[in-house]
Amino acid sequence: MEWRKRQPRLSVWRIVAVQAVVGVLAALLALLLTGRAQWAWSVGYGGLSVVVPAALFARAMARRRTSAGAAVAGLFGWELVKIVVTVAMLAAAPRLVPGLSWLALLAGMVVTMKAYWIALLARPGVRRTD
Repeated sequence: MEWRKRQPRLSVWRIVAVQAVVGVLAALLALLLTGRAQWAWSVGYGGLSVVVPAALFARAMARRRTSAGAAVAGLFGWELVKIVVTVAMLAAAPRLVPGLSWLALLAGMVVTMKAYWIALLARPGVRRTD
């Protein structure tokens, strides 16, 4: 109970927002470093392939469940939906991103996925134990 008092709740929407910002920044960085718009679009689409399913999952998980069983079923069901949406976005990438670089897309995905650590570390109000 004491631990819960020291750890403020973190909005899942904040994590999704941080991931979106990191994805955009990664795409801009790719453009600045390479000067190639195709790489920037590839990195950005990789980030989008993380953010869109995460936002869909967050919206679904924010709903109230009537029982613990319904919550667990919702968790697994929406996790499956998240995976399917991600795979569908990756399958559509060659048609949607001209001059697609799979390496840049993968880099965008990894950087965006790992951005939740930034949101966790930067959360306000976390108090240390004495």
